[in-house]
Amino acid sequence: MRITGTGHASMRIDTGAGSILCDPWVNPAYFASWFPFPDNSLLDWETLGDVDYLYVSHLHRDHFDAEHLKRFVSKKATVLLPEYPTSQLEDELRELGFTSFFRTKSNEVHELDGGLKVMIQALISPTDGPIGDSSLWIEHDGVRVLNQNDARPTDLQVFADLGHVHAHMLQFSGAIWYPMVYELPQSAKTAFGKQKRERQFDRTWRYIDDLKADHVFPIAGPPCFLDDELWQFNDIHGDEGNIFPDQSVFLSEYAKVGGTNGIVLLPGSVTELSAQDAVTTHPVPVDEFFANKKAHLEEMRERKAPIIAAEKASWRHPEIDVLGELKKRIEPLLEESIYLAKGVGGPVRFDLVSYDGDAVESIVVDFPGKQVRPYADEKVRYRFRTQRELIEHLIFIDEGDWVNSLFLSCRFSAARIGQYNEFVYAFFKCLSEERLQYAEGWYDEHEKAVEAEDTQFGDWTVQRRCPHLKADLSRFGIVDGNVLTCQLHGWKFDLPSGRCLTSVGHKIRAEKTTA
Repeated sequence: MRITGTGHASMRIDTGAGSILCDPWVNPAYFASWFPFPDNSLLDWETLGDVDYLYVSHLHRDHFDAEHLKRFVSKKATVLLPEYPTSQLEDELRELGFTSFFRTKSNEVHELDGGLKVMIQALISPTDGPIGDSSLWIEHDGVRVLNQNDARPTDLQVFADLGHVHAHMLQFSGAIWYPMVYELPQSAKTAFGKQKRERQFDRTWRYIDDLKADHVFPIAGPPCFLDDELWQFNDIHGDEGNIFPDQSVFLSEYAKVGGTNGIVLLPGSVTELSAQDAVTTHPVPVDEFFANKKAHLEEMRERKAPIIAAEKASWRHPEIDVLGELKKRIEPLLEESIYLAKGVGGPVRFDLVSYDGDAVESIVVDFPGKQVRPYADEKVRYRFRTQRELIEHLIFIDEGDWVNSLFLSCRFSAARIGQYNEFVYAFFKCLSEERLQYAEGWYDEHEKAVEAEDTQFGDWTVQRRCPHLKADLSRFGIVDGNVLTCQLHGWKFDLPSGRCLTSVGHKIRAEKTTA
């Protein structure tokens, strides 16, 4: 089996029974904020895109690059489609010209032509990607690969049960806006960033230890930030709170926990994988490449500047009545929302900064009042501040997922009072009828689920599944004093009271074991 690195979470996998291209991402994503690093735009995509199968794990724009898919990937390729509850991924691929789809069943092995076996595990909670994320398992001629990309399964045992895995590809770096955008003192941002960075690595080590593959490939990050406004987010400034460590940092941190089987794929790197060995060749030496990271980024920044300028020029739509359009689009969804609206529990304020940077228009999405209205000088728990033209553009393109656009762009600042509230972001992922109905149904079913099984932490008996996304706490839970932390997403619970310390709601069932 041959694995060719094509950047970020993307790779081409060639077997004797066919080739699979995974998650090709080349063009900037999220309002031209994210670019693949190392740069993969100079690869021979005409050749790389001539494949038998295409796998797009989910609709995040650093995995689903519509422009690149349309231009470079063969429309004769059969799409390996995860079993998602909505049809949006298939619909968007059809619009790009793809016509052949193999609809997989989640956690079910499918045998394709020539003895090529695949299994896709689809994650379908509203907080998994934009309504879904997935992992791809492949087997051919006795060699097995798990491409986990940036999915967060609660358990890898389903893959391990299929036989020993020879190559494990998984995320290790940040892919979020926290804590950089929050209006906090720099010392607090650094402290929170260090915690976030440590949790990312801890989760990665847990996944690696669970699967025990022969070889581990760090993928799906980090992006790089080439706009001058975002340049500080690159991990080249000696900031110990930066959440975007690169592959060379992964190798260093992995070595500290005893890891010796890590393999970095640069764009153009090729690994010849067998059941006995993995032999990798690189276009340039890996150590040398990352030693010159800042120079590579500066060269990319200069070369990509016209692309960023062109993107920015397309955002402004002054003819749009922002308040009126948001009322028209969001108020019907608020009327239908039960669980999400209750979960948010209060007004969310958007401060829109004018083109010249002087005037600010404040708009409130009032979840209890079920309306969008001008800000009325009231207290709010969540506040976002961003450029008016970004909201104009979201309205102009009828974007149904502000998380997979505005928030991941990091082109905003935020403030909140109290705990993180997942329902805020879940709602702004669901600005369409189909998505909202699915999310409401999922939370309805989730809230009614009865957690009967327990696990033990010293003298505490605790429900086994995390109230957040049902991670197995016997595997991901750690207790420090009276605080239980689920390492899968970093959520914390006070055991004596059962109260979630990370977000509203999500109380855990826990009791002290008596002798």
